[in-house]
Amino acid sequence: MSYGQGPERPGYNPTRKMAQPHQEQFGRSRDQRPNDPRQGGPRQGDPRRGDPRQGDPRRGDPRQGDPRQGDPRQGEFRHGDPRANDPRANDPRQRDPRQGDPRDPRGFGGPPPPRRKRRGKRIALTVLIVIVGLVAGLWIYLETSLNRVAALTDYEGRPAAGSGTNWLIVGSDSREDLSAEDEARLATGDAKGKRTDTIMLMHLPDNSTKPTLVSLLRDSYVDIPGKGKNKLNASFAFGGAPLLAKTVELNTGLRLDHYVEIGFGGFADVVDAVGGVEMCLPNPIDDPLAGINLQAGCQELDGANALGYVRTRKGPRADLDRVIRQREFIGALTDKATSFGTLVNPFRLFPLLGAAPAAVTVDEGDHLHNLPSLALAMGAGDGLTTTTVPFGGAKSVKNIGSVIVWDDAKAKRLFDALRTDVAVPADVIVAAPK
Repeated sequence: MSYGQGPERPGYNPTRKMAQPHQEQFGRSRDQRPNDPRQGGPRQGDPRRGDPRQGDPRRGDPRQGDPRQGDPRQGEFRHGDPRANDPRANDPRQRDPRQGDPRDPRGFGGPPPPRRKRRGKRIALTVLIVIVGLVAGLWIYLETSLNRVAALTDYEGRPAAGSGTNWLIVGSDSREDLSAEDEARLATGDAKGKRTDTIMLMHLPDNSTKPTLVSLLRDSYVDIPGKGKNKLNASFAFGGAPLLAKTVELNTGLRLDHYVEIGFGGFADVVDAVGGVEMCLPNPIDDPLAGINLQAGCQELDGANALGYVRTRKGPRADLDRVIRQREFIGALTDKATSFGTLVNPFRLFPLLGAAPAAVTVDEGDHLHNLPSLALAMGAGDGLTTTTVPFGGAKSVKNIGSVIVWDDAKAKRLFDALRTDVAVPADVIVAAPK
């Protein structure tokens, strides 16, 4: 007799706990329990249904309820992963800490590193290093390629330093570095020794006053230390750059801070390197001695024609007209050499970088970083005051020839204004003819 064992009633199990009325109906298994919100279990339709641990608030697993997590009873790895059957792979104590926690909701091993962003940073850093290296290498090349001479020296009675910065700019007509072919091409003649056709003083103020470019006439009748009175350019022939600089200092009362000299051949090479310089001539100039035959009007001068243009004395005022042309051309050349079109054009920039260092000679104490301020002032256009040293006339001196005599009173007022960084008085400016 099987009392109580019929199909309508469950079998007796002494270890089974009696079900409470509010928990489940009699005779149903745990997996068949209806959803009871009081038990915290999953509602009907929840994919976690059937896992007795999913709705138990006592377990306190913050990742439970995350739909990105798989069933923990199914292993920690995806289907097909060879580690899925390895009992040690699912044990956090046996896992390689470098691989991260696969149970992390961010995915196995954590988020992948932002490789593209890091690669972009590495490329940008590499490009920056290359650019800095090129600029530094170019700077060192130019710095070491400049010719140098001990032009500015200390001596007893040297003028004290004033306000601003003073440059002595010299155009040398030395033929020492020219071949016979270059002499013929540039029409320089075969004169021996060192001479200068261009002597200018550039003053760069420390305040808002305009920079001033003063042409010192080469035939100026001045005192030359140890040589007596003679033409200014004779000091260069007697003692080169040091004696010329000393002569300028003693006759102007200005202490020179920098010295720059440009030779015949170097000047022509720089002009050719930038592709020529446009000048507008009010009148034609035909000078066989300078090797030029230029028509009136605007035209582009190459190196040979440019050199003849700044050397010729053709014109009603001879040397006065020449220094005006020199100032105008040097300003135009500087503006062309530092223009955007030249700097971004490799067919202009690299020839210029190759020609400029060989063409320029500076004082031993000068460096490449001193030159940009001079170039900016040269190309300032209307922001630059230009004049010739005031003079009172000309005369002929025995054994010397025709010389220019300065107007001492006006010349002193001019140089005093430069020394104190004040505007140059209008009545001492020798302007170009209208």
